[in-house]
Amino acid sequence: MNKQDLINIIEALEGGSAPVLTPDMIPAFSPQALAGNGNVGPEYLQVIAESLTQADVPTFQRALRAMEEGDLAWLGFKAVFDPKAAQENVDNEVTKKYGDQGSADGLPLVFFCNDAKEIVASRPWSPRDAFQMKDVTRGPSMHNEQFDGLTWLSVSLFQPVHVWLLGASDSSSEVAALATHVGFKVTVLDYDPAYLNEERFPNVERFLLRGGNFDDLADFTPSPDDYVCVLTRGHMFDPQGCIWAKKHGVHYVGMMGCKGKNNTVYELVRAAGLTDQDWESIKRPIGLKFGAKTPAELAIAIVAELVDVRYKQRYSEEARAKHESSLGR
Repeated sequence: MNKQDLINIIEALEGGSAPVLTPDMIPAFSPQALAGNGNVGPEYLQVIAESLTQADVPTFQRALRAMEEGDLAWLGFKAVFDPKAAQENVDNEVTKKYGDQGSADGLPLVFFCNDAKEIVASRPWSPRDAFQMKDVTRGPSMHNEQFDGLTWLSVSLFQPVHVWLLGASDSSSEVAALATHVGFKVTVLDYDPAYLNEERFPNVERFLLRGGNFDDLADFTPSPDDYVCVLTRGHMFDPQGCIWAKKHGVHYVGMMGCKGKNNTVYELVRAAGLTDQDWESIKRPIGLKFGAKTPAELAIAIVAELVDVRYKQRYSEEARAKHESSLGR
């Protein structure tokens, strides 16, 4: 969701009209996101839009402020497909925490929630509602089908982490699909259209380099918050990729390869001016260690590491300890 979308919604509600809500604005309601969901479809956005009133303006204003401040926050949606069941959901012998009230009502609701668990909405919510409203901060939904009659969806109000994949290798193709699925923005660069194409890399940003090499990499500028995965085919341009990533001071750099190959890359990057400190900051081999070998298995190892890096980047050590403790581990 972008800033102008929120401004348009606020202006429509302040003017007394229903805002326009589309799956492009709110991807959690896209046909792809809801494929196979027999309870809620993209058309439910119209139901939500028609339910909104001027009383919902503060919710969207809070979302706009969070976006402007770069807060870790979400706009959430309560979608009700069986009002009676939604309100009759009460504690059972397992979920003895939320009392004898199910959802506060059987109506759709748009709400704001940030990582500090601040909730803003136009109507009161029940303890069970609050449980699920807070869980959408795990985005785009969590426990959304746990209780009958309703589901919960969300859209983030902050930019996704940008992952650059240098090289259109088989492993890179698997990484692109999985990283996109877990919420990263993915950009892939290579010089060979036989490997870098829509069939192998759908739904991601692709840049075809010229000249049969990675010299055009110099034309791209990553952000210091970005992640770089050096996965060039045959490892031929790994040194160039590492040098580029370190030159721009990205948050994370990982490189595929065995010990012998990495020793060769080390000599080349040192000759190009990287320091030993630069070299040690490059994760090699890239990915978590659990015996992955195939491209698909390697992608799981790599994206799991990216998720872990993102988790540590976004949350303090104290917050992570609290989360781990709540899970009993």
